[in-house]
Amino acid sequence: MEELAVFGGDPVRKTPIHYGRQCIEEDDIAAVVEALRSDLITCGPRNEELEEKLCEITGARYAVAVANGTAALHLAAMAAGFGEGDEVIVSAITFAASANCVLYCGARPVFADIRPDTWNIDPESVERLITSRTRGIVAVDFTGQAVEHDALRRICEKNGLILIEDAAHAIGTKYKGQPVGSIADMTCFSFHPVKTVTGGEGGAITTDDEQLYHRLMRLRTHGITRSQEEMVHPTDAKWYNEQVELGFNYRMTDFQAALLLSQLNKLPKFAERRKELVRKYDQAFRDMPEISIQREIPESDTVRHLYVLRLKPDRLTCDRRQFFDALYAENVCAQVHYLPVYWHSYYEKLGYVKGLCPNAESYYEEVMSLPLYYQLTDADAEDVIRAVNKVVEYYRK
Repeated sequence: MEELAVFGGDPVRKTPIHYGRQCIEEDDIAAVVEALRSDLITCGPRNEELEEKLCEITGARYAVAVANGTAALHLAAMAAGFGEGDEVIVSAITFAASANCVLYCGARPVFADIRPDTWNIDPESVERLITSRTRGIVAVDFTGQAVEHDALRRICEKNGLILIEDAAHAIGTKYKGQPVGSIADMTCFSFHPVKTVTGGEGGAITTDDEQLYHRLMRLRTHGITRSQEEMVHPTDAKWYNEQVELGFNYRMTDFQAALLLSQLNKLPKFAERRKELVRKYDQAFRDMPEISIQREIPESDTVRHLYVLRLKPDRLTCDRRQFFDALYAENVCAQVHYLPVYWHSYYEKLGYVKGLCPNAESYYEEVMSLPLYYQLTDADAEDVIRAVNKVVEYYRK
């Protein structure tokens, strides 16, 4: 970091600004307190209300609230029937859970490359990877931008595949005017604190398929049912429940659901603020020769979870690490999203090697995510822009 002293003077900011954070207001706190004072605090009436709200927002027929986004992906993969000997195609640039959910079921993830400009899964790469063992696709709405649904749907229909949309980044996004959550066979959401809305943790699966819905509901609670239609030994005894398959305890608490309900009521204002900040960043960086920004497809009305800058190595004298550290020296705390999943050491042990997805690997070496969240002020955003300009000016060829 000694070389950064040549920048001279004070850093752009006196206090750090992080890449993401939650917005918890007094009405959110009041909603949680009210839930904690009620009789049912685990998987009670607020869970049902939350699921109805998610159906209202997404246009899906059914929603299942779960403990977190990884649980949502796991249950979706199980409900899809993935198992030993199956292959499931997954985007290479995503959080590891998008692929881990396939491993949880005993199937094998096969990694598709990304488009070099949108950074979303490339349908042409997907099509080249299909074999007789392929059973489905886990397509990630990276940064919040919707995947190319029309192309992916054609591939799925042609090959008899199930489409799971990992929309952890994309609550509020629309594709051709249709909300994400009502397009894929199953759509998985995450409500981690850096996402647009949060329950502290939390996740959900939406679907229009009634059979998938009922199986997801069972799997969420140990594979146990109270439905006589689903029991092997049905009875109308009010106390009786029966485990009919192996499931998990992936339930959400009612106080998490209460927080999420309060947050979802603010989704329109949260979404609009993120769009305003993206427009501000785009205007600042669009014509800068040393960096590039994400191209958005016209079909996607995107609520962005991440704002990613991509460096152009041939126009800078630094690598990504030097640029990243320089921003930190200016108190702008960037992040990197993501390491190609198959580069993780665990995946190396499974036999995956570098070179599988050239676009994804090149992308990873050159990118970082800038601060983006609802409470980021215009002055904060200007500081981020100033810091990027300062570092670019220093390292410009």
